[in-house]
Amino acid sequence: MGSQLSKSTVFFDGSCPLCRAEIRYYRREDQYGALCFVDISETGGIPPEGITQERAMKRFHVRASNRRVLSDAATFVEVWTRLPRWRWAARLAGLPGVTPLLEVGYRLFLPIRPYLSKAFGKLKS
Repeated sequence: MGSQLSKSTVFFDGSCPLCRAEIRYYRREDQYGALCFVDISETGGIPPEGITQERAMKRFHVRASNRRVLSDAATFVEVWTRLPRWRWAARLAGLPGVTPLLEVGYRLFLPIRPYLSKAFGKLKS
């Protein structure tokens, strides 16, 4: 499962303390090396095809192992599918109506993310 060809690539905003903490957690959980992480806030950090740098900094994106670029709630489902201890959450998200609910929750979270991130950053300082 850890082969380079089967990896999914996670694009994240490394300038966001909340995002960094989430990615640290995913890295620890990624026992088989199924995920590749790209900090798009770094110089040379290239967002996925068809996504602007600005949009990539505001939303979570993943290039799945099948090369399809996912955004928003679908990205979490892809990541959970790749992490053995989180596959239950991916299966739950596959139930009828669950992924749309996750999408609503994610869209409600987006406007408050900068404030939560700032508060989280202060806590970690």
